[in-house]
Amino acid sequence: MPDNEKKKVLVVVQLTGGNDFMNTLVPYTNPMYYDCRPTVGIPQEDVLPINDTLAFHPKMGPLKEMYDQGNVAIIQGIGYPDSNRSHFRGMDIWHTCTPDKISTEGWLGKAIKELDPNKENVLTGVNIGRGLPRAMTAPGVPIASVGDLDNYGLMTGMQQERQRLNALEAFKDIYSQAIGTGPVREYLAQTGMDVLKGADILKDAPGMYSSDVEYADNPIAQSLRDVARIHLADMGSRVFYTQQGGYDTHANENPTQPPLLSDLSGAIMDFFQDLRDHKSSEEVVMLVFTEFGRRMRDNGSGTDHGTGGGAFLIGDNIKGGLYSEYPSLEPDQWARGEDLAHTYDFRGAYATLLEQWMEIEAAPIVNGNFEQLQPFK
Repeated sequence: MPDNEKKKVLVVVQLTGGNDFMNTLVPYTNPMYYDCRPTVGIPQEDVLPINDTLAFHPKMGPLKEMYDQGNVAIIQGIGYPDSNRSHFRGMDIWHTCTPDKISTEGWLGKAIKELDPNKENVLTGVNIGRGLPRAMTAPGVPIASVGDLDNYGLMTGMQQERQRLNALEAFKDIYSQAIGTGPVREYLAQTGMDVLKGADILKDAPGMYSSDVEYADNPIAQSLRDVARIHLADMGSRVFYTQQGGYDTHANENPTQPPLLSDLSGAIMDFFQDLRDHKSSEEVVMLVFTEFGRRMRDNGSGTDHGTGGGAFLIGDNIKGGLYSEYPSLEPDQWARGEDLAHTYDFRGAYATLLEQWMEIEAAPIVNGNFEQLQPFK
């Protein structure tokens, strides 16, 4: 088991489906925004301004409060050249940092290998949710994947084995299509990963936890509560991963995105309050990302897959504010003639987290050298 020294921890929250960044951080004084979005544009009087040009979505009050406290860095225009609009491939590129080929190694899997080279702790990397995100996979790196922490240690051996096989089967089904069954079979055998390897240790985490924070009864809040419970149980976990789905808003964006952003904002605020109450927040930084933004113009009901998006770095040690540049809304600056362009490479954000926070050399993990931010106090 790890020692009790408080080591730095990274929590990654994936917004699955392609969150509409323009309706998350709204350019509320730019007429082009309203010209392009007669259906999904957010009225100027409803937004939560952070300056004279940009404002949070009205449902993001908790995150706006954290921003005002100086604990939220907004990375504007994040993306990469020749952005891929496919969900599967787009997310895969963010997970592996390889836009030009299919890779079997995730950026966090490689990071975990550096953090725990001798595989001393099967809980160095923990995924909260079903299956296993590509970002966390790397040959020989064990990852604990927890669907339901409260019942995690109560499953019978047969149930555990079934869940393990289901997770491996899902992984195989997805990636065999992309790189062939041979490499996937070989990869899984080499990994020897057991998504329930940490069950005996983790079953004690819920009983060790008490909190005055009442998390909401929605999936992202409950997932972040599980992250908090494992972190506060002091089991040596360094990387946590979870996700919130539902952001693919081709249709009905106005009824769909606001409750998601509301759930997300409230969950993040509760999570950090919980950690602060336990004097365990200063060692934690959170990255919130999505695979791409949406197009400039709405389609009469929602928005289609786009290019440049946004990400957030959150925590007590974050120097809050705006980073990179908000992409131009002028039509001659649009990517592909219809998207917000990207103004900052996501691999630079990863490198920033790896080198400045986790203290790992980034270039071999992100496959190159990219401009880093300076978001830490």
